[in-house]
Amino acid sequence: MKKKISIFMMFVLLVSSFLVGCSSKESGGNGDSGDGGDETTISFIHWRGEDSEIFKELISKFEDENPNIKVEMTVYPSEQYQSTAQTLLRDGSTGDVFTSFPGSQFEIIKKAGLFEDIAGEAFVDNFSPNLIKAGQADGQQLALPLQLVYNQPVYNKSLFKELGIEPADDWEGFLEMCQTLLDNGYTPIAFPGADIGPGQFMNPMMMNNAPDEEVFAKLMNGEAKLTEEWWVKTLAQFQELSDKGYIAKDALGTKHEGAIALVAQEKAGMLATGSYAMANIKDLNADLELGLLAPITVSADEAKYEGIHTTTFMLAVNSQSKKKDAAKKWIEFLSTPENAENYANSTGQFLTVKDVNYESAELQAAAEWLDKNTRFQPRYLIPNADVEKAVIASIQSVLGGETPEKAAEEAQKIVDQNIN
Repeated sequence: MKKKISIFMMFVLLVSSFLVGCSSKESGGNGDSGDGGDETTISFIHWRGEDSEIFKELISKFEDENPNIKVEMTVYPSEQYQSTAQTLLRDGSTGDVFTSFPGSQFEIIKKAGLFEDIAGEAFVDNFSPNLIKAGQADGQQLALPLQLVYNQPVYNKSLFKELGIEPADDWEGFLEMCQTLLDNGYTPIAFPGADIGPGQFMNPMMMNNAPDEEVFAKLMNGEAKLTEEWWVKTLAQFQELSDKGYIAKDALGTKHEGAIALVAQEKAGMLATGSYAMANIKDLNADLELGLLAPITVSADEAKYEGIHTTTFMLAVNSQSKKKDAAKKWIEFLSTPENAENYANSTGQFLTVKDVNYESAELQAAAEWLDKNTRFQPRYLIPNADVEKAVIASIQSVLGGETPEKAAEEAQKIVDQNIN
């Protein structure tokens, strides 16, 4: 009899343990913050594969400090992320914390109602107020831009000094600078026309041709057209750079990695993307001294802006997530100065977080741009993804041999279709 009771009690204990285990797993899946003893796993998705190692390090530290929260990171190629992020987020099972590009992707996700308003969270105060406006809409703080980047050419300072070249303050000077590089056997501008080049280089190329920061808003309501001088002139200047050999003839087949390699190998003087590529160049050639410059496409006395900046890699909480408390803890962790500083100096990125000490050579080289008169990236002010693609495609068309007027006309047709 005693033996039967003992066996029965063991069975009860086993069943009880099983049920408790099931309950714990379910609780974690329903958004426990990690403070109550239940374990939960949050999904963190983004597009910056080059930052994976430092994020793994930060995730490990976060999990040590928050033993009941695990972070599962998934990284997507940037172009795929642009087109699929909204679909990934819909059911709340992926991207408890996600990142967003400003501009058209932000607008798409906002319209889908997938951003959680985080305006009242204490960690918002970790960010510089004037640098998080790209994540604001309708009186809410829907996302927090983490990175501050300069979307303008990186250049080989050592090479420029050797050839006696100074960054120019007008269009004629920029052309002369390119010609000096060409005459000495260098490709003036490494241009990744197969992926991000057109969408990046368009920004400094048009910043003074169309100094009105509302130009793309006006384009979308019919007050401005791509067939007007501001855009046709920009396309004509792209054509001039191509015709004179300052942008290589095979640029439309060159990807960003290949363009970075050209600068690292000291075959090209400039890379037409942005400050975020400086660390990648230095990884390939640590001896290079790098700087930033922007083409001034007008005369010096007409120039309103000196360069382009963007606040991007916008951290957000998925409104469909069942783990919002844990998700907010991860953003809070990333935005503390100590952790942000580690991320900044490991990746060569300026950040929007306050009180960060920049130590890397790349960041110190670019620090002068913090005080220059720069403009928020115009491309990210195009609210419609199809129009954005048409604008970028018009640059590719010109580099492929189309006339600026015809390329602008074709792009405007797409604008008109979207307006109508």
